[in-house]
Amino acid sequence: QVQLVESGGGLVQAGGSLRLSCAASGMAGSRYKMAWFRQAAGKEREFVARISWSGGGTYYADSVKGRFTISTDYAKNTVYLQMNSLKPEDTAVYYCAAAGAWTIAATNYDYWGQGTQVTISS
Repeated sequence: QVQLVESGGGLVQAGGSLRLSCAASGMAGSRYKMAWFRQAAGKEREFVARISWSGGGTYYADSVKGRFTISTDYAKNTVYLQMNSLKPEDTAVYYCAAAGAWTIAATNYDYWGQGTQVTISS
């Protein structure tokens, strides 16, 4: 079965950086599309970025474009989210997800990790 495990969250000051990791298992082949979502307290889960296992097809939410970079290491079955120039409004629980098709709608993702908390202080 597919399992996704996030790590790398924490507390950093505004302007700082963090790198999140998502270790995937149970994914036969590379047909899944991978994404990061986030959910701030009291808000709906929102799309952050997506990528294919080959590294192509990257797409970002406008709110993170130019600051965040999504990447994959297929040999390690790991997806990364490099987050730079962090802002207090980036504070949220960040989730890794997998879908069988290109999509940015959370409802279309089949598998989810447990999430990792990112807190940005001003």
